[in-house]
Amino acid sequence: MDRIPLKQMVLPLVVLDDTPYLAKDPNHAFSLDDLRAWEKIHGRVPKGAFAALRTDMYKDWETDPERFKRAPFPAWAFEAIKFLYEQRGVTATGHEAMDTDTTDKMESETYLLQHGHYQIEVMANLDKVPAKGALIVVTWPKVKKGLGFPARAFAILP
Repeated sequence: MDRIPLKQMVLPLVVLDDTPYLAKDPNHAFSLDDLRAWEKIHGRVPKGAFAALRTDMYKDWETDPERFKRAPFPAWAFEAIKFLYEQRGVTATGHEAMDTDTTDKMESETYLLQHGHYQIEVMANLDKVPAKGALIVVTWPKVKKGLGFPARAFAILP
């Protein structure tokens, strides 16, 4: 964590909305096809962005904590994560669930960690942020050689 430069802590924010898919599949993994559909409406995910996955799971935290902790849950599909980093050049990703994906091997989370990317888990209020145009500011203590720590993230709206 102490090696993440300041320039990676203030980023353009894109919010990828998984909620339209959740009525049919409450554990929908946001796919590459979903990402391409999002880009048709909002334009290409910009290089250097922070891509956040909106699922509205955070709303369960206060009303039904056991539902919030459920498994499986809506998450990222591995091919979407890989595409965001390798083809779109995002700097970081985040999501509302406590984990990146629901695969047995945790493919997305393993990919992130093996490739030196960071992510923010258990995000909230993504439904209050536009799909594009905001900035995200992410802060955490500068723990020497730290592998993870609670973070505070907030958006600056256009």
